[in-house]
Amino acid sequence: MLQTRELDLTLTKAFPPERRNVPDMLRMQAAQYGDRTLFACGETRWTYAETVDIAARTGGLLAAHGIARGDRVAIICGNKPEIMQLVLGAAWIGAVSVPINAASRGFQLQHMLGNSGAKILAVDAEFIEALEGLDFSALPLERIWLIGTPKAAPAAKPIPIDALPPATVAAPAATIAPGDLFTILYTSGTTGLSKGVCCPHAQYFWWALYTGWQLGVRAGDVLHTPLPLFHTNALNCFFQALLHGATQVAEPKFSVSGFWPALEKSGATVTYLLGAMVPMLLSRAPSPAEKAHKVRVALAPGVPGNYHAEFTERTGVVLLDGYGSTESNLIMASYVDDRKPGTMGKLVPGMEARIVDDNDEEVPDGTPGELILRCDHPFGFATGYFAMPEKTVEAWRNLWLHTGDRVVRDADGYYRFMDRMKDAIRRRGENISSFEVEQVLIRHPAVALAAIFPVSSDLAEDEVMAAIILKDGATATEEEMVRFCEGKMSYFAIPRFVEFVDSLPRTENGKVQKFKLRERGRTAATWDREKAGVVLKR
Repeated sequence: MLQTRELDLTLTKAFPPERRNVPDMLRMQAAQYGDRTLFACGETRWTYAETVDIAARTGGLLAAHGIARGDRVAIICGNKPEIMQLVLGAAWIGAVSVPINAASRGFQLQHMLGNSGAKILAVDAEFIEALEGLDFSALPLERIWLIGTPKAAPAAKPIPIDALPPATVAAPAATIAPGDLFTILYTSGTTGLSKGVCCPHAQYFWWALYTGWQLGVRAGDVLHTPLPLFHTNALNCFFQALLHGATQVAEPKFSVSGFWPALEKSGATVTYLLGAMVPMLLSRAPSPAEKAHKVRVALAPGVPGNYHAEFTERTGVVLLDGYGSTESNLIMASYVDDRKPGTMGKLVPGMEARIVDDNDEEVPDGTPGELILRCDHPFGFATGYFAMPEKTVEAWRNLWLHTGDRVVRDADGYYRFMDRMKDAIRRRGENISSFEVEQVLIRHPAVALAAIFPVSSDLAEDEVMAAIILKDGATATEEEMVRFCEGKMSYFAIPRFVEFVDSLPRTENGKVQKFKLRERGRTAATWDREKAGVVLKR
């Protein structure tokens, strides 16, 4: 395996295997950094010492309401202190938190609550309507706690609904092994039921060690994230801060206009972005706020290569790509002194990766295939999908984690993301990478964002469609988009259908929900290259 550098293992000596659990990590770091701020969200600030006390008292609250080791506590909440309070409190007594995407509703939410077997649901009053339409008779829930005050009294439910009680009596910390279950995080169920990823305590030790090492996090840093705390990225950020003596600042949500002022206000030195956020920030006119901060680096997976130099020149922030997933850990990384924009970087030490064909046979460098993974560290990966043994066996077949990502590795060891396997398009016998077509389109000076997805044609096969958001004030025609693609990709990959849109459906993390675009398909506003008589050069 081609790797770049030696991993700093200092923290593995400070935290031997039996200490790689949340209660021990909290207590050991509080002993070292007591009065330093660990977590900030809105007007709330917790020191390292206060965080231990909050976790212990919240563990006591849960225990007083019947939560024991292994029981699940579901949470539907935005970026508020209560989500971390409950996550840490559950971990303190050996229970399991289940942070749920705040946008989940209906059948999807019913499945998550039923599959997890949660006994308590804590829900942000802002999202109280998520409870409507649920069949509580089919759920094991025993009580619901409200975080905050709803605008109107919630409709009566067959189980008690009360305000989140104050946490006053501390519980003793449970004795926890590194492989014990810490949290269940549900992946998006775009092709079936959402799967609850079983994340052990030690997985977040390794997340924090690896990602902190990649970013160069050091004591006193301020790690500012606009990403949701129910997602592994922001949860990982908390543990990076914890293990490295830094501070996490959780912004309520990502705002293009408010991003830079928020970084300046928090004193951030490190921040976190997702691919689509960078072009959104660059689509605005340059302003002094872009450099009125202390941020030196941003973890920004999935940012197209052509945006890196412009972003750093305008903002002074170096973008670092990487690869990881809820099921795995940091697998590939780029570094301040070793980057190849447009790639995910190189394999990190302690991880194994192969690119394989449909039969799990390894393919040569330069040949795309599915990325499969293994980890050298016990409990560095998730242990499976909760109460879904068939899905676990399917994903971990042949003792490798199958990611469902189509990837290619070059001769120098850099990995490049091609597509989700499920998003690849097959047109007239040819495989098309939607990601690669998008990379071409976003190089057009008028284009802010583009999403490529398959739609059916009159011949009942896939055709390529582009949904495009133009930059503020920019104009372009559909034919111009198609002509721009000529010579930059295979002719069969050039979109037949083009539609300019004001927005794209997204997850809470900013990822484009292509399944919704596929479901929507063509509309009356969709331009058809063939009907327009545009003939491609071959």
